[in-house]
Amino acid sequence: MLVKTYGYAVQGINATKVTVEVNIGTGVNFYMVGLPDSAVKESQQRIDTALKHNGYKIPGKLITVNMAPADIRKEGSAYDLTIAAGILAASEQIKSDKISEYVIMGELALDGGIRPIKGALPIAIQAKANGFKGIILPEANSAEAAVVEGLEVLSAKNLKEVIDFYNGTGELTKPSIDLNTVFLNDLGVIEFDFADVKGQENIKRALEIAASGGHNVILIGPPGAGKTMLSKRLPSILPPLTIEEALETTKIHSVAGKTGKGGHGLITQRPFRSPHHTISDVALVGGGNNPQPGEISLAHNGVLFLDELPEFKRSVLEVMRQPLEDRVVNISRAKFSVDYPASFMLVASMNPCPCGYYNHPEKECVCAPGIVQKYLNKISGPLLDRIDLHVEVTPVPFSELSREQLSEKSKDIRERVIKARHIQSKRYSESSQIHCNAQMHISDIKNYCKLNDAGNALLKNAMERLGLSARAYDRILKVARTIADLDASETIETNHIAEAIQYRSLDREGWAG
Repeated sequence: MLVKTYGYAVQGINATKVTVEVNIGTGVNFYMVGLPDSAVKESQQRIDTALKHNGYKIPGKLITVNMAPADIRKEGSAYDLTIAAGILAASEQIKSDKISEYVIMGELALDGGIRPIKGALPIAIQAKANGFKGIILPEANSAEAAVVEGLEVLSAKNLKEVIDFYNGTGELTKPSIDLNTVFLNDLGVIEFDFADVKGQENIKRALEIAASGGHNVILIGPPGAGKTMLSKRLPSILPPLTIEEALETTKIHSVAGKTGKGGHGLITQRPFRSPHHTISDVALVGGGNNPQPGEISLAHNGVLFLDELPEFKRSVLEVMRQPLEDRVVNISRAKFSVDYPASFMLVASMNPCPCGYYNHPEKECVCAPGIVQKYLNKISGPLLDRIDLHVEVTPVPFSELSREQLSEKSKDIRERVIKARHIQSKRYSESSQIHCNAQMHISDIKNYCKLNDAGNALLKNAMERLGLSARAYDRILKVARTIADLDASETIETNHIAEAIQYRSLDREGWAG
């Protein structure tokens, strides 16, 4: 008897349907074909033991399992349940009338328990697109898939529940999730608030500008000045995720097996990723033998924070150049190529020198001559070119630390950021590629960043007197456009240009070249 069951192979953040054909004939043997890897081939032992623990068995006949299409490599243990259901239906141990209506996936434990899989959300999205009635998933993955409307999602704890469902003697749990309620509940949740930060008003202003325009930012200052503390609070002032952004972000985390907290499986807060400086280039951008999203993709629609930027390996920093520009990373191998979204805000921090006290108002730098320049030159010009705001962070004086008055809350700053982003969304409504000022191309800068005579004169004078590089020109105009949006000004005024100029400290003579 020939029976077909259905699963999915995840490639990048998309899923491809896999048809598992199980045929039982005369003879005694077990064949599995269709380009399965070792983990898929080992499913025979897991399925055999799990069936025996639940009062069933793999029949002692000639069993052929074909996984189509045969030119796509099948990886991992997620097909255990798909194959087990096909064997049970082909050997008439369960009824097969509903077997083709549902996608079924899960890893089997030896006692018949069902363990979670990766990529449940993209699988559920594609299953709906392919016209399946529903999908049977491990209990741990069901809430994640339940966000897909129009698809019946069923949750299973063990193999016996699945068998009873197909035989009509039991029902599977149907998880439900109200997206509006989830977003409403999580909207006011702010783990790190700017109200906790004493002083540093100029840094808060710079981060508000960065959040409003989607600009990359680097903080330069001595140890203990508050660079990390400020950076961790940046997501709290970014606009809330839209449902579309949340689904796209959750797809990436689902593929990586890192879905959100809260039990509803949906990422509702903007990601904040902070990898250690010992990270490899593959871990940062993604890839590997079985390609997985890297940190830059896990930070999609959120913030990637690189603490102590010069301590990262040069090769690691250089691989970010293309994703920062294109907002997508392409992983190419001999037999396949996958794309992972990587639209993130880069926030970096660094000491001004190895000892940390170069230009410190109170402590003396002990670095030898030439060491400071060598340290700053660890960050290449092309990478620095993609960072819009260079912000110098100074230590907080005691008078500010001991002040009882609370600082402005993230909620209030976020409202101003949302208003500025709304202006930008209207400005770029005709473009599908541009959503904020940081993403403007040269032609857009010419259209939307026009200066009056006074502004042109100020910018020309600043570039000549401060030794600003030519690459700083476009960045200053983009940041000035964002400052103007925060002021709800249609034109860029001289005060907007003046404020934008001060955020290019690393382009000045005496800093990194």
